[in-house]
Amino acid sequence: MEKLNVVDGRAYPFGMKNVDTDIVIPAHWLKTISRSGLGKGAFEVLRKEPGNVFDDPDYAGSPILIAGDNFGCGSSREHAAWALGDLGIKVVIAPSFSDIFSGNAFKNGILTVVLPQEAVDRLLEVAQGINGTPDPIHVDLESQTVTTRFQDRFSFEIDPFRKHCLLGGLDEIGLTLDQGDAIDGYEAKVAQQRPWIIPSPVRAVA
Repeated sequence: MEKLNVVDGRAYPFGMKNVDTDIVIPAHWLKTISRSGLGKGAFEVLRKEPGNVFDDPDYAGSPILIAGDNFGCGSSREHAAWALGDLGIKVVIAPSFSDIFSGNAFKNGILTVVLPQEAVDRLLEVAQGINGTPDPIHVDLESQTVTTRFQDRFSFEIDPFRKHCLLGGLDEIGLTLDQGDAIDGYEAKVAQQRPWIIPSPVRAVA
């Protein structure tokens, strides 16, 4: 998992409420077990509509998605997080998230930022372009802030463990490897205190 700290760039001014995971990635995309290529299916139904924000050249490659309340509800499919990641999204900002989606996003290196509706509305305004051109948004995980060039500054809360993992780029395997010295020390201690549980090397029969 890649380390995540500062994310800066334009944001998709989506804002739709109660977006379930079937909207994020339709069910027929669930046949694959690969994360690669799922970005093509992200918001597939909405992208059939002319002028949709996801196919707007002004927002191509945006690393931030600004969504509405209760984002990621519905089924628990992890493909939703995979699709967002493959689309290039690193941060989703919304008033609230489905717990399961939020967990899946975290495990895939995507930061979910919960802000009050008033703050989300302001960020939507900035993302759409106050002066006619979309303006970038700055997300800083270390300081737990979302800022804009218009002096907007919004603070957000995050579980300390999730923050540690995202900053360090640590998934479950990475967390285990990070404790390598402690594991080696424990195994050495066990071998000394209870040598009978250590398997003997297999001897070749002559």
